[in-house]
Amino acid sequence: MKLTLIKPNIGRAEHSLYVDEGRMEPLQLGILAALTPSHVEVVMYDDRMEQIPYDEPTDLVALTVETFTARRAYEIAAEFRKRGVRTVMGGMHAMLIPDEVAEHCDCVMIGDAEPMWAEMILDAEKGQLKPRYEAVQPTCPQMNVITRRDIFEGKGYLPITLLQFSRGCAHKCEFCASSVYFKARHFTRPVEDVIKEIKSQKRKLLFFVDDNIVCNHEKAKELFRALIPLKIKWVSQGSMDMLKDPELMRLMVKSGCLGLVIGFESISPECIEQMGKYTNKKASGDMYAWEIAELRKWGLQTWAAFTVGHDGDTVESIKATCDFAIKNKFTFAAFNILMPYPNTPLYEKLEKEGRLLYDGKWWLHEEYRFNYCSIVPKNMTPDELTEISFNCRARFNSRMSIFTRALDLRTNMRTPYRFITYLIYNPLFRKEVFKKQGLKFGLEEKNAEENAEKISNENTV
Repeated sequence: MKLTLIKPNIGRAEHSLYVDEGRMEPLQLGILAALTPSHVEVVMYDDRMEQIPYDEPTDLVALTVETFTARRAYEIAAEFRKRGVRTVMGGMHAMLIPDEVAEHCDCVMIGDAEPMWAEMILDAEKGQLKPRYEAVQPTCPQMNVITRRDIFEGKGYLPITLLQFSRGCAHKCEFCASSVYFKARHFTRPVEDVIKEIKSQKRKLLFFVDDNIVCNHEKAKELFRALIPLKIKWVSQGSMDMLKDPELMRLMVKSGCLGLVIGFESISPECIEQMGKYTNKKASGDMYAWEIAELRKWGLQTWAAFTVGHDGDTVESIKATCDFAIKNKFTFAAFNILMPYPNTPLYEKLEKEGRLLYDGKWWLHEEYRFNYCSIVPKNMTPDELTEISFNCRARFNSRMSIFTRALDLRTNMRTPYRFITYLIYNPLFRKEVFKKQGLKFGLEEKNAEENAEKISNENTV
């Protein structure tokens, strides 16, 4: 049997190739390839940078589906099904809204694939593929499984190896899809499995894609101690409460951590309270002053993640958030519009209040565009929220901002390696900000022309 794995794009033009220059390895597909029995031929195509060969013979197609890529994933599956090829879909969106996903494929894999993947492959070989496989969450994810990275070769991914130590997060933020997927639980791999996987590949720069690598402090310390002899450099995602544990921070830095994506979310205590981000509730009276000082003390380059559009937000408070990010010279920052992912507490709340736009299914709506507002905010119009969030991204990633933020001796200029990393990735992410803004979900012939014109205009910022 031949298995084709596919990573869908957000959207693309029919007759031209949209290339995501900031693309990273689709780790989940490498894990699925490793879970597949060795007698099955496996190929992988990435819709973010190459055309999908629909007419190439294959027996089964598996797509990983995120909410942002759902529309495009359904289009890809439809093309294969026209040709009589069976399709399987899994991923975050398949867990959040499996009945919708089931309408667009032959089989839905609900939950982490490890417990059910081999059974599904065997059923497919027998011609007895079930319409649905529902996995019990493994308490030790990816046990004894080393990601197959040969399927990534020649795809032009950023030179950073993706892997996982843990899945999920024990926190229950109102807007978070991951907390729904994992039912607000946190699971870790055996440390020895992680070390074995690191040694199986050649790079010294790693990205742990964990939702919160420090969710369990003691488990994280065990990992960091084991990483120290490897002399690697790594980044991941973490939560603010890690700063209260000096031993954890010392081990983290000693193990080679360059920095973390941290969910600051808001500089408003009111908004933090509303979203249930309790790890940020204990931030210092001068919002985050102590926390930022600690991050600088440890020399961590921070990717500050903000969500905008909460009920306490105004146009002026969102502008102030951007000012805050530039002033504190964060290495990177994201200003993400608050998105109602299906079956999250936020979605249910806004649905009851009649505040969902695009018929409640923004991810499928013909008129929705990437980074557009999909809700009715309290203190501004949807268009104003779209405009101010993009303005924050444009300002933070402006050439002047990139230059001034670079001049932080304790983080971005702490070592030549950190400074070079900053100079390489900031212009790349700046380019992607303009390139993706307003991208239509799914296939549209005019996408390339419209975005080219938009990029030309917006690059004057």
